[in-house]
Amino acid sequence: MENQVYTAKDFKSDQYVRWCPGCGDHAIVNVLQKAMAELGIAPHQTVVISGIGCSSRLPYYMNTYGFHTIHGRAAAIATGVKVANPDLTVWQVSGDGDCLAIGGNHFIHSVRRNVNLNVLLLNNKIYGLTKGQYSPTTDRGAITKSSPYGTVEDPFIPAELVFGARGTFFARSLDVELATSQEVMVAAARHQGTSVVELLQNCVIFNHNIHSYVADKEFRADRTVHLRHGEKMIFGKERNRGLILDGYKLKAVTIGEDGVTMDDILVHDAKTPENFLHQALAMMDGHELPLAIGVIRDVDAPVYDAEVKRQVEEVQQKKGFSCLRDFLLSGETWEVK
Repeated sequence: MENQVYTAKDFKSDQYVRWCPGCGDHAIVNVLQKAMAELGIAPHQTVVISGIGCSSRLPYYMNTYGFHTIHGRAAAIATGVKVANPDLTVWQVSGDGDCLAIGGNHFIHSVRRNVNLNVLLLNNKIYGLTKGQYSPTTDRGAITKSSPYGTVEDPFIPAELVFGARGTFFARSLDVELATSQEVMVAAARHQGTSVVELLQNCVIFNHNIHSYVADKEFRADRTVHLRHGEKMIFGKERNRGLILDGYKLKAVTIGEDGVTMDDILVHDAKTPENFLHQALAMMDGHELPLAIGVIRDVDAPVYDAEVKRQVEEVQQKKGFSCLRDFLLSGETWEVK
C-alpha cells in the first residue's frame, strides 16, 4: 500500500524476548523497529538475517521476513538474498564474535563488494551465548572464561576492518544513545551499498560496564562527539570543546582558550571520498580523544547487487535468452529418439 504510515508496533513480532534483563539488545531491537517505521518500508519488503549468538536472536522479534542462519555466515546469506531479490531491504545482525571471528572473511568481502546491506554489528567485546570467552574485540589483558590470566593479543577494531576493505559507510552508536542509534540506522538504510553500524552494547552477565567509560551519563558528553555532516565537531557538557587538526593528527581543544575560536573547529564532511580523516575519527576511543558516534563515513560507489542485475540484463539483451532453458537450447541441439 503506497504512502502507508507505519509504527514500531508494525515491526514487532508476537515472540517473547529472551535476552537477559538489562542486556543492551533490548534497546537495540526497539530502536530498529522505530527506524523501520520511520523509513516506511513495508514489513513484507524487509528481511532480517543473523548468524549465531545472543544478538542473533533478533530476527525472532521482528514482524518481517527473517533468517536465523549459521555461525559466521550471515553476510554470505544476506548477500545471496539481496542479489536474488534486489527489491528487498536486507538487514544483517551480527555480534562481534559471529561477525569478526568465524564470519570475518565474509564480512570484509561483503564490505569490499559494497553489497546493499545494512549491517548492525553489536559489539559487547565478549562471547555471551557460550558463556564468557574472549572475542576478537576483547581488550588486551582482559580476564575472561577463556583467558583467566588475561588475553595476550590485541583486538580487532571494527572501523579499521571497514576502512581496510574500502567501506563506503560506517557509523557508530551506544545502546543507551537511543536517538543516535535510530539516526544512524535510518542513514544506513538510505545509503546505497554496504552500511556498517557498530553498536557498543553492554553484556550485564559476562562483560558488565565494558563501555561505561563512554556510556555513563556522568561523562558521556565529555567523552563522545556526535558527528553530523556539515556541522562543527563540538562536544562536552558545556559544548565548549572541539576537534582541530594539529599537523596530521586530531587534537581536542577548548574553545576560548589559547586563542582557539569556533572558526578553528573542524566541520565534519562524511561525504568526501578520501578516508584519511574518517579513519582518524573512527579510531578515537574516548580516552585521549572523544569516541566518535553518528555517521562517520557515507560516500557513493558502485553497488554490487545493482551491477550484477545490470550485467545480467545486458547479457540477456545481447544473447536473446532470459532463463537457463533458453540458454541450453540456444546452441546446437540434438533430439534423441
